[in-house]
Order: sequence, then structure tokens, then C-alpha cells
Amino acid sequence: MRNTFTRALILTVIMLAIGGILLRSDMDVQSALARTAASAREAISLQKPMSKPESAGWGGPARTSGNEISFAADGTAALSNSSRTMACDYDMEKLRKWKQQFHLEETFEYTKRYVQVSRRDIPRKSVTELGQNLLVDAVKVVDVNKQYQSEACPAPLVAPVTKSPFPSTANASDFMFGVSTTYQRFTDPRTSPINEWSYWLTDGKGHSNGGKLVLLLLNATDGELEDAHNQLTNVGIDVDVYRSDPNLIMAVRYLALVPTLYQHPAGSSKKWLVICDDDTFFPSFHALADRLAKYNHERPMYIGTFSEDVNNIQRHGSQAFGGAGVFLSVPMSKIVSEKYDSCRTEQKILESNTGWGPQGDIILRKCIYENSEVKLTLLNDLWQLDLFGDPSGFYESGIKPLSLHHYRGGIWHVAHPWHYTKVAHVCGEDCTLQRFQTADDFIISNGFSIAYYPQGIDFDLDQFEATFHPAPEDKGWNLDYKMGPQRASLHKTGRKISWDLQEATVNDDGSVTQVYVCKHDDWRWKNPDETPMTSRDGIIELVWLPDAW
Repeated sequence: MRNTFTRALILTVIMLAIGGILLRSDMDVQSALARTAASAREAISLQKPMSKPESAGWGGPARTSGNEISFAADGTAALSNSSRTMACDYDMEKLRKWKQQFHLEETFEYTKRYVQVSRRDIPRKSVTELGQNLLVDAVKVVDVNKQYQSEACPAPLVAPVTKSPFPSTANASDFMFGVSTTYQRFTDPRTSPINEWSYWLTDGKGHSNGGKLVLLLLNATDGELEDAHNQLTNVGIDVDVYRSDPNLIMAVRYLALVPTLYQHPAGSSKKWLVICDDDTFFPSFHALADRLAKYNHERPMYIGTFSEDVNNIQRHGSQAFGGAGVFLSVPMSKIVSEKYDSCRTEQKILESNTGWGPQGDIILRKCIYENSEVKLTLLNDLWQLDLFGDPSGFYESGIKPLSLHHYRGGIWHVAHPWHYTKVAHVCGEDCTLQRFQTADDFIISNGFSIAYYPQGIDFDLDQFEATFHPAPEDKGWNLDYKMGPQRASLHKTGRKISWDLQEATVNDDGSVTQVYVCKHDDWRWKNPDETPMTSRDGIIELVWLPDAW
């Protein structure tokens, strides 16, 4: 009784006090409520790590999305419309691992942010404005040698995305793919295609999606053929592995893929026989299959795309460039197979040499053009990516590519499409590389980068940023016919700094974690006077939560 009476008395006093406030004519009620809310936010934000880290001075007031969250005593938070829990702890073991993995200094900036996927009946936009801040507080600076307390998570960003299909439901049974490479490239961790192939040739759960792979390995031993077969089948890929003829030059080995696919026992049951490179990647197989379904596979068809560099078209000719993928109908493959011997004579090989050695793409084109009335059907959403330098202007453009190529470095760029596309498992294929612009001038190019524009975004986001260039001859307009004129690069202007995706993980609860990294000594992120834009390395960790509805 005594406790109940006491609680009732206290409640009565509070109600009278609030009533007195509301009845005062000189009190701005809205301001009072705002101050109360601000005090509540301050109480949460004061839950800082032990040994309060320095602030980089970024961040600002949160613009919540309307998603309600509840906090537990340990600082974790759960969405009211989701069974999933948000935890903004400092996992020092994980941070120390990232420090070693990404070659960071012992003290670096660290931000963790949750993103709630909201799948809706909307079209895919090049840029989606979120109306929320990415940063809701000053950026934390962590020392991997210290320990920190957990913090309360801010309300998640809410990302509206179209209800596009998930990679696990792709059906590739109409396609057979042929690739010629070496066992050394297949097994080298820097060039092995196993992870990438497992994305577009399986359901992501160790089962084939119906697509067939025929792999030709140069000079491989029986043991190496068996090992390649086992590695691919272990991840769910339906594959046959053969030894390619070592007596054939590379250009002819490329052409030989066509009769190899056509004469395969499963060839006649397919609609499209596809020649591609070991670094060709298809990020959205539903979209690819839907696009090819628009063409008549029952008649001879030769489908592909040009190089982005007009110099390469002038040099090599009007043909499908193989790294982007060359799609042949079965009737077209029949013609090439029947004419194979006459298409690979010494004279034809000589005619395919434009000064850069014999070209398989040219031999294939000549074989088709000289033995049929068929001409190339352009599919411009395939990308050869004959680009040099920083590729971010392409990957941050908001486009939805049907293929990617040349991402393994060397003279070309370095990219990680297997990691980029993992987010598609939580939000659908359309959200890969989709851009989300926040109220505090960040743009998330989903799966590739998070870029911050400290002077605001006052340029045309529909234009590619010219961070890359053609080679060997850059005329200034080489890429314009396919990309349009590109806007100027923001390298070394002080107007942009970017965290690039280095790793992504599909978690057991269906969420996806992305790790974006910025190095303080990155040559791109400098002011006009060559001083660095930041003095510390940094990590932004995004955790994408599946749609709760």
C-alpha cells in the first residue's frame, strides 16, 4: 500500500507540474518539448566509450525515419517492427582484425550504422534521397589497444528499394557458358574466379541455378582438371572441365569455345551459348535473362557490346568484345561450328592481327560475317570496361550493369564484385550499386563506396565522374559515345572523400555487413594545396537489415 500510494503521489505531482507549464501563457510549449527531446538525446549520446575518443567534428542532428526503437540496458536496440537487434558495441577483436587486414594505423575513425531495407513497388532510381543524416554524432576515434563501452544505436537509415528478385531465385537454365583460361590463373588467390562464378551460377546456398559452365584449361594435368572440377562442384556449380589444345594460339582457343559448347551433350537444350573471360561477372542474372528473353533464340543471333573506348573500335573493328560476354543462339553456334576449320586458317589468323597480335573477337566476327548475313546486335548494358585508373566514376554512377570485366588489376582496375553484390541477398538485385543520398551530403553507392562531399553536391549526378581514362591514346572524348561527356574528376579538390568497400558478409540472421575503408594517405583525397583531407584512416560499417514487412 505504501509503495503504491507513494507512486501515485509522485505521478500526481508530475502531472500538476506539467499542467502548470502548459497553462503559462508566456511559455512556448513547442520549445519546451523540443528542449526535453534534446535532453533525452543528450542523455543517450553521453553514453560514450571509456577514455572518450577524439572527435573528427563530423555529424549532426539525426533526422529519424519514423521507425521506433527500444533500448536495452546493454545499449542494444531493437526495431519495433522487426525481431532483429541492433548492437553498437565495440568489438575490439573485429576491429583489430580489420586493422591488420586493411593495413590501418592503430588509431582510426570508426562509424557503425544500420540500414533498414524497405522493399516497395517503386522503380529503381539512379539516386534516392533518404532525408536522414548518415552521421548522427561526432565520428568516433578508436585505439585498438583500448576497450570501449557499448553505445545506444541511432535509428537506422531507411532505404526504399524496388521489389527486385533475389539472386537465390535466378534461373540460368537457358544458358551455357564457355571460358578458356589456365590452371595457374584458376588457382591463384589473386585471379581465381570461383567466388565470382558461385554468385551467378548458383543459388548462393551450394546448389546450381541451372546454368552450365564449360571450362577449358591450358596444359592442365589430369590431376589439375580433377581439382578444378571438384572445387567448382563443391560450391554448387554445374561444370565440365576439359584440357584445351596447347597447339592452338590464344585467339583460336577462344574461337574453339563455340564448337565445344555446341557439340556438348547439353548444348541443344540451351537457348544461349555464351563466351566470356575468367574475369567476366554478371551482377544481376534476373535482369540478364529477362533482357535476352526479348530476342529470338530460334534464329541465328550474335549479341554483345563494343569497347567503351572508340579507339579500340577503330583499331579492332565493329564487333562484340568478349570480356563483356558474347551471346550466341544455338543456330548461330551451329554455323560457326560448321565453318570452324575454314575460320581458323593461317590467313584468317593473319587478318585478325591489327598490330596487337591475333584477336579472338575478330576471328569470331569474321567467321560470322563471312558465313552468314547476321550482324552484331548491341546490348549496351554489357560492359567491357576498357578503362584505366580509378574506376569509382563508373561504379558510383548509379547504373545497373548487366556485366563487368577487367576488375582483377594488372594494367586494369581493381574491384570486388563478389563483395559488391552480397547486399543483393538482403534487398534484391536492383539495389546493387544503387545510390542513396543522405541529408548530410553523403552518397552511398551501395556495395562500392560511401562518398562525402564537404562543400555540398552541386554537380550533375547523372554524369559519370571522369576518375578513369582510356589508353594508350586519350583524345579527351574516347568514351563519350557510350558514357556521354563526363564531369570533371574531384580528385585532389578537397570536395570529395570516399570510403571504399573492401569486404561484405551475409550474416546468419539474413542481414549483410559491409566494411568501407578510407586511408588517410590516399592520393585522391587531398586539398588543392596537396594537404590530406583527413589525418586518420577510417572505417564505416554498414549493416543492412532485411525488410521487416
